[in-house]
Amino acid sequence: MIQLEDDMSISPQIDIGSLRTLAAAGVKMIINNRPDGEEPGQPTSADTKAAAAEQGIDYRHIPVTANTLSLDHIDEFASAMAEAQGPILAYCKSGYRSTLLWGLAMVRVNGAAPSDVLEKAGSAGMDLSSARPLMEQMAGQ
Repeated sequence: MIQLEDDMSISPQIDIGSLRTLAAAGVKMIINNRPDGEEPGQPTSADTKAAAAEQGIDYRHIPVTANTLSLDHIDEFASAMAEAQGPILAYCKSGYRSTLLWGLAMVRVNGAAPSDVLEKAGSAGMDLSSARPLMEQMAGQ
């Protein structure tokens, strides 16, 4: 897990077997940003949701690709963050899409400064600089 903020972490694909460890670490919500079937052998959303429920972890599936990213996805991600009852782990194949959604939600819905979001993401090893124009556009609206 890579921590972006106190209650927000991202990671690459998680293993269903790791949910017990995540629950013990205090994770209260998992946000899965991978479409089902994106890669062979990837756990399905339904299987992950069921396993998360067994560990008392809330689960959201917000599947996104570079070609399907929309304002609805950003708003849905922001809503999930607002509803979380504690630390969140968002994941995708590499962690990039989850970081991007977090950053866009922080700017669009929470009013964060794009420079602050880019700095936090960069400190976590995620370069969102290509999203700067979009973030600045959202900040100006």
